This record gives sequence, C-alpha cells and structure tokens, in this order.
Amino acid sequence: MHGTPHIVSDVMTHTVAAVGRRATFKEIVRLMRDWRISALPVLEGEGRVVGVVSEADLLPKEEFRDSDPGPGLPPSAPVPPVLTGPPGEDAVVRARRAAGAAKAGAVTAEELMSSPALTVRADTTLAQAARVMAHAKVKRLPVVDAVGMLEGIVSRTDLLKVFLRTDEEIAEEVRREIVSYLFPLPESNVRVDVRDGVVTLVGRARDTSLVPVAARLVRAVEGVVDVGFDLTRPAAAEETPSRTTGNTATA
Repeated sequence: MHGTPHIVSDVMTHTVAAVGRRATFKEIVRLMRDWRISALPVLEGEGRVVGVVSEADLLPKEEFRDSDPGPGLPPSAPVPPVLTGPPGEDAVVRARRAAGAAKAGAVTAEELMSSPALTVRADTTLAQAARVMAHAKVKRLPVVDAVGMLEGIVSRTDLLKVFLRTDEEIAEEVRREIVSYLFPLPESNVRVDVRDGVVTLVGRARDTSLVPVAARLVRAVEGVVDVGFDLTRPAAAEETPSRTTGNTATA
C-alpha cells in the first residue's frame, strides 16, 4: 500500500574525493579543506574501499602535541597525564585515549584510517542509512557495490533532502497511499492539509480507531515533519442504518 521509500542512490553524491593508503597527513588535511568535507574514503586497487579517515582521526595529532606518544619516552620517565587520564577513568575511555595517542604518531592514511570501513549500498533506504550514521556517530558513509568498490558518498545533509519535498507532493502521497485505504468515501470524508511538512487530517472518519495506524503510516512518508488530526465521527443521522431481516410466522 505504501509508496516506495527513497534509497541512498536517490540522494548520494557520485563525485567523491578519496585517498590511497600512502596519502600523507598534510595531503589529507588539504583535501578536506579544499572539498569542505570531514572524512575521506581510503582506496586500494581499482577503487575498493578499505577504510575511512576523518577529522576525528586527525585531531589526536593536535591533542597530544605536548606529549610524546611514541617509543621515545625513557622507561623511567613518568607517563604524561594526557596519556593515562585521571585515576578511576573508565576502561573504555582509557582504551580510546590509548588509540588516540597511537594515531597522534601516524603520518599516512593507512595508519590513520578506521578500518574496516563502515559503508552502505546504493539500495539502502534513507531510514536505514540514518540509523547507521546515528549508531556509529558518523557524518558521511561511502556507498559501495557488492564487491566493495566505491560508487559515491552519502552525508547527513543528503539524508535530509527528503524534507525538501513540497507540501503538495506530500499531500498527494498521503491521500493516495493512506487516506484512500483507511478512510474511503463515502463512509468517511477526510481532507489532507500539509503546511511546512506538518500533515493534518481533517474531516469525518467512520472508524476513528484507525487514527493510531494512520499516524504511524503518515509519519513514515518521507518529508513529513509531524502529523495531527481533527477528525470526528459522522452524526448518527448520517450513518447508514443497520437493517435486519427475518421470517414472520402467522397462526
């Protein structure tokens, strides 16, 4: 019943800046500045994605500037607090601090990148891609084919493009895919109003118990910001009276 959801290939960027494993720290920073992006896929061979290097991977270089994370520390020298953290620090936080210290000494994409790369396929729905980004706390995802070859990139901004749909487009989809099924004429008479992505169903509905179902379906329509209802049941006089028939016996 519901319309086909948008997928990553509908919104992704096909022209992608990327680097090889041997790209230097400064090359990576320069590319990020020139392309105004926060992460770069790392490729090998004909374009297979093997990792991603992001601003977060580069920042330890500055974070640990006043410390020596490498093997140059004398064994007897106290370890700087920036590497050890405060007493009682969570083990996961300590592990992240150690990983950051290691990346502070990295000079190539291969040493800096997060691997394996977190990627999506072109036929992934936008909702699925959004969940991956939210769970991993990343801003961009490389889009790859079945063998891991780079096809494009999708960003948080790309996923928000569905909210640029016009109110008229949204209203038409809600009428066609939802209202016509849940509140059909002539038993119900429901109008779809959309303003700035907020959908309101107004009018008379024979079965108001379907409102929670309608709310869930309308919110699933891409571009919908919120949904509201102003529905009433038809007056008793307008409802079709129920009729019973039977045989009457006479003596």
